[in-house]
Amino acid sequence: MQHAAAFIDAPSRPETRGIELVAPSERRGRPRDLFWVWAAPNVSVLNFTIGATMILLGLELWQAIVVIVVGSLPWVFPGIVAITGPAAGTSGSVITRAIYGVVGNKVVIAFTGWIISAVFLALNWLASSFMGADLLAAWGFDDPVLGPVLVTLVVSAVTVLVAVYGHALIIRSYSIITIGLLLVFLAVTACILPHVDWAYRPAEPLSGVPLWSAMTIGFTILASTPLSYSNSPDIARYLPRSTKPWRIVAATALGGALPCILFTVVGALLATGISDAAMAAGIESALLALLPSWLGPLLVLAVIVNTIALNGMTTYTSSMALQAVGVPIRRIPSAIVVGVIGTALTLYLVMSTSLLDAVNLMLQFLVIVSAPAMAVFTTDVLRRRGRYDGAALFDAGRGGPFWYTGGWSIPGMSAVLLGGLATALCLSTEVWTGPVSLELGGIDLSVPAGMLVAAAVYAGLSRTRLGGGRAGTELAR
Repeated sequence: MQHAAAFIDAPSRPETRGIELVAPSERRGRPRDLFWVWAAPNVSVLNFTIGATMILLGLELWQAIVVIVVGSLPWVFPGIVAITGPAAGTSGSVITRAIYGVVGNKVVIAFTGWIISAVFLALNWLASSFMGADLLAAWGFDDPVLGPVLVTLVVSAVTVLVAVYGHALIIRSYSIITIGLLLVFLAVTACILPHVDWAYRPAEPLSGVPLWSAMTIGFTILASTPLSYSNSPDIARYLPRSTKPWRIVAATALGGALPCILFTVVGALLATGISDAAMAAGIESALLALLPSWLGPLLVLAVIVNTIALNGMTTYTSSMALQAVGVPIRRIPSAIVVGVIGTALTLYLVMSTSLLDAVNLMLQFLVIVSAPAMAVFTTDVLRRRGRYDGAALFDAGRGGPFWYTGGWSIPGMSAVLLGGLATALCLSTEVWTGPVSLELGGIDLSVPAGMLVAAAVYAGLSRTRLGGGRAGTELAR
């Protein structure tokens, strides 16, 4: 492991540090900086899409708002796991060696750090691709394939550049980006409000099991986003170790939750005021049709900037995940590889699906991986009281504190596998309905079931000899 003093963290220079420890002398910043880091990616057009989905599920407006607020509460989990960054001084993809073991962690990170990252890269690039193509079509460039492809390639290139410059650029620029995005999205909201049907009621209001089914499916879609952000320690790791944990939790959780709640509610309001035909044509096209000619291009630009903010951070953290998996590659080339994979998936989706279908289906399936992984991570943080030994995490040899059973942590691996199984059994989507959900008439309990099973299994097995002895809570210091 290269000595920390060899790295420079400055917004004007590419960040070469990867998973290496951040020296105490390089720790700086304030917890409130994290608010802007998480707010900028979440002032997003995807919130409009997800909000509209709540109405398409058959919910009344007040029901949709309740689901949106409750579905945003899981933002507390990225806040809790973020406190491990300053505690250990390294990436979350290394910290989870304490949970899964040196070898087992490689397998888990390959899924949580790569599959989830690739999906979110594609989802957000997809949104900017469709809206950018709509704007190009309005300007006369109406090629249905080449337009989205060109937008995708340009946006992905800038995104990778942000990831290459890394932490210091993200911290310095995201507060400015957030303010700019808020101004545009609030202007868009002002244009949406006159079209809202405040007395909206679905043609056939839901009740009983169908109502609970719609509300729980909506909750799963909403909760899948915060539950996927187990990378939150990567941004927080530069904070001084003495930073109060509650400040980290509050800044991270509020930065993600507040813009999500606000603009997802706006998306639900938007869906009450547009026709079914307009919705079928695409929420992004329907939205642009409501805006004055001067605001449409600004919204598209804001969507692209938001996409770069979110995917820049995702690419940044997933580049460290590749290192933690054990691939012998430096962080900057790793970021480029991640960007290429995400671009390829985006181009496939551009030519094969609609934005609304892609968002809803992929977000629901993500919880099979993300919900139990987040539950186990959170349980470990509470179990260790947020204390981690960064140096010990890099002792990856046989007999090291996190070697456990042949490199595998039986409590961690069992918890995430059984939690994933519980999630799948309780999931309800258009292409898969688990037997538990089927028995309940389509009610989706995938998130609470998966998280509770994973947390219970991990907490229970960790108290046994399988918990690892010296790698247990007494190791933290």
